[in-house]
Amino acid sequence: MAFFEGLVFTEDGTEAPVTCVGADSFYVIDDQGFHRHVDAREVDRVVLSQFAEQLSEHREEAAEAMLKLMGQDDLFAKAMVDAQLKNINLDEVVSHSLPPEARQWLGMMGFRVVINLHGEVVHVDMPAATGWDEE
Repeated sequence: MAFFEGLVFTEDGTEAPVTCVGADSFYVIDDQGFHRHVDAREVDRVVLSQFAEQLSEHREEAAEAMLKLMGQDDLFAKAMVDAQLKNINLDEVVSHSLPPEARQWLGMMGFRVVINLHGEVVHVDMPAATGWDEE
């Protein structure tokens, strides 16, 4: 399944629907009637790597936020969260699907992935994270 299903759009603002061929998922781009199939894992991996880069730049803030969500702030929990943030495996993340509620929430917050006709990520619109500096 495509990780960012419903959140990927073409440069003209058209949503790129997802289709499956066997076990593989593809974003479908309508190029004047010709349907280009772009490997969803490749698009998702690019977006997730951008996210992971931002996360590493703000690791301290992310760790604090995760600890608050967990309701824990002990040394053991902090060490566990720090280790998880340092060792993010993009292939493992892409192999899972984003829950529908999370995709809906991201869409409502303005998250969008924009790809060109060749399936290359042109830009990612990410909602601003409270407390993180804009770059």
